[in-house]
Amino acid sequence: MRARELAAEYPTVTPSDSAMDAARLLAGQGLPGLVVVDGEGRAVAVVPGSRLLRQIVPAHVRDDPALARVYDERHADRLCAKLADRTVADLLKDDRIPLPVVDLDATVMEIASVMAGARSPVVAVTDNERRPEEGAVVGVITAARLLERLLPA
Repeated sequence: MRARELAAEYPTVTPSDSAMDAARLLAGQGLPGLVVVDGEGRAVAVVPGSRLLRQIVPAHVRDDPALARVYDERHADRLCAKLADRTVADLLKDDRIPLPVVDLDATVMEIASVMAGARSPVVAVTDNERRPEEGAVVGVITAARLLERLLPA
């Protein structure tokens, strides 16, 4: 099975899009992550949902999860306010991960390898066989879709 057979349409965002809108897209469609594309439709990054959460959870709580208990629901509901004045580009500034892209002819093992290596829940499929990172995104393969194909019936 090749990437062309597994790739599905998937919403994308651009670096200039609002981080709040991106979070709403992720939550509203139950996406595992966001594919960020440039003006020519080329993948520039993948933002896993966990990275979006990392942006809203205070550093001291990430360092000591026991502190999360002191946040009541009223304060927790305000966490996403941090995204209001930020863009998707702002989300990309920290800990840049390798761009998880494959070409249309990538095998299941190649797809799994790229996904695992980038620790990404999605892999972008592009139309450039020689340099996938320079191709236009034609679809996306999620970890769930890949596992669906790999698991025995």
